[in-house]
Formats: sequence, C-alpha cells, structure tokens
Amino acid sequence: MWLFKKIKIRNFEVGLLFREGNFVGTLEPGTHRFFDPWNKINVDVHSQRDPYLHDEQLDVIVKSGVLTDRAMVVDLTQHQRALVWIDGRFDGVLGPGLYALWTTFRDVHVEMFDAREVRFEHADLKSISHEPTALIQLDICDVERECAGVLFVDGRYVETLSPGTYAFWRGPADARIVEVDLRETMIDVSGQDIMTLDKVTLRMNAVVTYQVLDAKKAVTATNDVKQALYREVQLALRSVVGARDLDSLLTDKEAVAEELDTAVRGRSNELGLKLVSVGIRDVILPGEMKDLMNK
Repeated sequence: MWLFKKIKIRNFEVGLLFREGNFVGTLEPGTHRFFDPWNKINVDVHSQRDPYLHDEQLDVIVKSGVLTDRAMVVDLTQHQRALVWIDGRFDGVLGPGLYALWTTFRDVHVEMFDAREVRFEHADLKSISHEPTALIQLDICDVERECAGVLFVDGRYVETLSPGTYAFWRGPADARIVEVDLRETMIDVSGQDIMTLDKVTLRMNAVVTYQVLDAKKAVTATNDVKQALYREVQLALRSVVGARDLDSLLTDKEAVAEELDTAVRGRSNELGLKLVSVGIRDVILPGEMKDLMNK
C-alpha cells in the first residue's frame, strides 16, 4: 500500500481536491504530495483549454467560490437559455441548468435569453442554426421566396412573416408556421351533371386562376383554401347553368364566365383570395344531344 500520493498539475490544468468524497479546494499547477495511507484523497484534474467544467459536484464547487476569477458560472432557470461564444466563435446553446466555463485560456462570451419570448432573433441566426446543439433548443423554419409564413403560437395567430429564416424556442410554447404560396395558381374545376333551364343535362368545366392576397385569411378561414374555392366554383356552376337554357350557354360562354366570376368573387374575398380570371373550358353534352346537334 502506498503511503504517499503524488499529483502533477500542468500549467493549463486545475486540480479539484476531494477528501472522503467531499470537495476541499483546488490545486494549482505543480507537483503535490499527500500522505494518504487510507486512500481517502482524490484529485480530479481538469484542462482549462476545454471550456466546460464537468463535475457531479459542480454546485458545491461553485458555491465554494473557488471558481471566481477563473471561470464564468451560468445558472439557467426553467425559462432561460444561453448562447455561448468561445474565442469569437459560436459554440452552442445551453438549456436550463448550472454550467461553469473556464476563462483563463479562452475568451468566453454568454448571451442570455428568456425562452418565453418565443421567437428568437439574432444577427448571426444563419450560423447558429447550423449548430447541432441549437437544433435541440430551437425550431428553425424557412419561409421560401414568393411565399408568406403565417405564425401561430399556442394556436393563436401572431403575425404574417415575409420570406426568410426564423427560429423559435422549444418548450415554453408551441410555435407553428403555415407557409402560403403567393404566386398565381390555376385550378381546373370539373362540373357535375347539371340540368339547364330547358331540362337538358350537361357537364360544364371551368378554369379558375387565383392569387392569395391575405395569407392570414387563407389559413384561418378554412383548412384547405384551394379545395374551398374549388367547391365554391362547383356550386356556382350549378346555379349559373340551372338559370340558363342550353342555347345561351353554348352561344355566350363569356357572359356565363362573367356571371360565374361574380358569383364566386364574394366568397373568394372572404378566403383572402383575388380572382385573376374565370373561364369556361368546355361544355360536355350527353351522347344523344351531340348526335342531334351534328345532324
């Protein structure tokens, strides 16, 4: 059994001294000898070139005050988060907990945030969003070009976002972005079998081009704005066709399209849409009617 214990601490290291499992103090660089016949002394040697001090008794070590002037202590509550920069480079995002970072050999900078302010904004968001630890604490969302992002927090509308990259803290609230395409969109509307005023059954197909003007309305008025407009045009087709005889439908398609536009425009405004154009693609007659008209 060895009566003496020899510990060597290098210039960039710190020794944490424990006796019978209790933290006693620190050991500075140099060689240290202890009379320890019963093996009650233990020394954990930490490199100060590694920014983080990891120890199961970190809270005891911090409270002892031995880290003053040699480490930065970061104590984050449940709703706090912190960005860590080491030597001017982004290192990671810290969640709730107690941390100590050596400052003797490294330039350490810490930014504190309240995660209850759900949206996270930072000048260096692009570089931060590529760090793996950031993805643990943050939800990163991209709103593509020619789109708008409708932001909801805990199910409530907050704002409409322009194209760009956005980040939201995970945990305190549920943030969700619904992306809306602002470009013109064309839909083909297939009509159902409809009876005209003079009792002829036919099918009329329309083509509608629309554009989202109010992204909030387009998202909140219905769960599928494209399908809602499709159904509205189908209903309008039934109404317009049912009020005209076959001859007027076939000879004046432009007037039919204008009437269809008028019938749909009010509902499209409620959905946050602008109708760009409404047209009749074709009129499909039953077989016997086709034969009769071809004679």
